[in-house]
This record gives sequence, structure tokens and C-alpha cells, in this order.
Amino acid sequence: MDVTAGGVEAQQVPRQSFLRRNHHYFLLLPGALWMVFFLIVPLAMMVYVSFWTQTTFAITPDLTLRSWQTFFASETYFGALIRTLRLWLTVLVITFLIGYPTALFIGQFVKNKTTQTILLVACVIPFWTSFLIRVLAWRPMLGREGAINIVLQDLGIISQPIDALLFTELSVIIGMVQIYVVFMVGPIAFMLARIDGSLIEAARDLGASSLTIFRKIIFPLSLPGVVVGAIFVSVMVLGEFATASALSGRKVNLLGNIIVTQVGSLKWAFAAVIGVILTVVMAVAITVLLRIVNLRREL
Repeated sequence: MDVTAGGVEAQQVPRQSFLRRNHHYFLLLPGALWMVFFLIVPLAMMVYVSFWTQTTFAITPDLTLRSWQTFFASETYFGALIRTLRLWLTVLVITFLIGYPTALFIGQFVKNKTTQTILLVACVIPFWTSFLIRVLAWRPMLGREGAINIVLQDLGIISQPIDALLFTELSVIIGMVQIYVVFMVGPIAFMLARIDGSLIEAARDLGASSLTIFRKIIFPLSLPGVVVGAIFVSVMVLGEFATASALSGRKVNLLGNIIVTQVGSLKWAFAAVIGVILTVVMAVAITVLLRIVNLRREL
């Protein structure tokens, strides 16, 4: 009896010690369940539905490649994919060209932490208003008789109003850049503010020029912020549909706009196809960006 009891007790002690040593992993349980039920399962269901048979008035779970063939065979839908990629790259480059100098000023040339905070808060002031209001506010600015054309004519820069400012790809790009440039500024400014000033002073003492310091020290150390900002901008721009609808007069169709249209027409299979393609594009874009720098090591 003593031997048996001792054996049971010996088995319970390791079991309890194992649970005690690893109980902190239970903190991951809510997040893991959320990811499974609200990310992995919906994605798997979207892939599955993309192979369903879609007819004019109904959809059946009979697996087929017809919806996929329709997407890649249509110039309209495949052209929307190319247009989405083109606008994404354009907005990404412009937000970087505008955001990096701004972040460089805040992170390196403003030494007072309070002032840095005030400037960063000023960058997000537009987000205190509705997204839709910020988008629609560009209409009276970019229109043929809008503020920009009036100012340019008064200054004598142009003699006739510029029609290309509104209801074109240009207006969509302007709207997206204004909305998403702050997501590029924030991460870069954070990384720039972390740079040890003694590194820059040492480089100057060794005779390095400002350009060399930027190229060899500042930009490489700020690269993780650039990658994080690029991921933020990429995810939001690739999934955009509201800005394109509001500023292009529905003349510029992105993949997001087609998904909204297909869902509204109850064409779930074709909407799922576009959703899968858009998800793959986002995954590839993020993977490429993460290849540039090891964020786990740098952050």
C-alpha cells in the first residue's frame, strides 16, 4: 500500500510542477481562440467558398474553378488587380517621401520630448474627425471650381482649371496619401528618436559628412520603422474601397470596390475569389517587407 501511494504521489508532483511551470501560457488562450475563430476559420471558409458554383440567382457548394477562371480571363477584373498594385506602390512611395523627412525632423532635430509628443499628436489630429468626412473634404478642394484651381488661377500659374484633379486616379492617390501618411511618420519617428546621439557625435569627430552619417548610421537604424510604416500603409491601401469610390466617382475600381459590388449582388463565390487574391497579395507584400529587416531583433 505504501509503495502504491508513493507511486501515485510521485506522479502527481511532476504533473503539478509542470502545470505550475507553464501556467503563464494560459494567458495566450484568449488571443489564440480569437485568432482561430475570427481569422483562421474565416480565411479557410473564404477559400472554400471561392470554389463553390455561382449561378445568376443562387450559389451551391459544388466545387468548381469557374469563378477563378472568370477573374483571370476578364480584362476588367484582372485590370483592377493591376490598378490596385499600381496605386499601392505609388501611395507607398509618396508616403515614404513625405513621411520620412517629417519623421527625421521630429526624431532627430527636435530634442525636447514634450515638443516631439506635441508634433506627433498634431499629425494625428485629422483622425479626430470621421474618415468619410476627411475623404469627402477633398471634393471641394480638387474640383474644377475647387480651391486649388482657384488659387492656381489667381496666381497666374494656370489659365484653365485642371480637370484631372478630381474623379481620376490622381484624386484617389492624393486622398490616400493624406489619410495614411501619418502611419509612415509615427514608426519612423519612434526609431529615429531611439538613435544614440553619441554615435552621430563620434561619426562627426571622425570627419564624416552629414550625408555619410545619414547613409551609414541614421537610415540603417531607422529601417525597422520604415518597414513597420510600410506594412501599415500597405495593408490599408490594398484593402481600400471607400476613398476610390468617393474621389473617383466610381471610375477607378480597385479590388476592394469589386468585392463590395459582388457582395451586394450576392455573388459570394466571386467575392471570395477576389478576397483570396487580395489576401495573398497582402501576405506576399508583408513577407517581402519583413525580409528587408529582422523586426524581432531590431525592436
